[in-house]
Amino acid sequence: MKHKHFNIDEIKRAINKSVLCWLATFSKDNIPNVSPKEVFTYFEDDQIIIANIASPQSVSNIQENNQVCVSFIDILIQKGFQIKGQAEIIDAVHPDYSGMESTLLKITGGKYPFKTITSIKIEKVKPIIAPSYFLFPEITEKEQIENAKKTYGLN
Repeated sequence: MKHKHFNIDEIKRAINKSVLCWLATFSKDNIPNVSPKEVFTYFEDDQIIIANIASPQSVSNIQENNQVCVSFIDILIQKGFQIKGQAEIIDAVHPDYSGMESTLLKITGGKYPFKTITSIKIEKVKPIIAPSYFLFPEITEKEQIENAKKTYGLN
């Protein structure tokens, strides 16, 4: 499946290189809420799934307004994606729950309990690219990684 010139395989690779994602939701009063999520991945070719470990505000907001945005980046390469779509809270009685649960359990190893899953149907995709790639077009990903390691004290 293609999303605005981005192959789902590119999105999957970016997800696999990302440690966290940030889920943006809106309350019934249209107050934005951005929450980091540690346990997330793709499901099939059209969904992002997130384990609801400690997410009462995100879940409540999605039940009121299912339009969400999720962003993730590889912190060293400083590239990733912003994905917008409709979210659904998946519980144990949902027909897709067991497949989604087993996918997420591969990540958690059962260490992080969750009873529901947020599933986001991918509707819009936009790349996230650090401004340095535009400011310094000659920079390579390898140089970007080295610069990021220095910035984060990883050398």
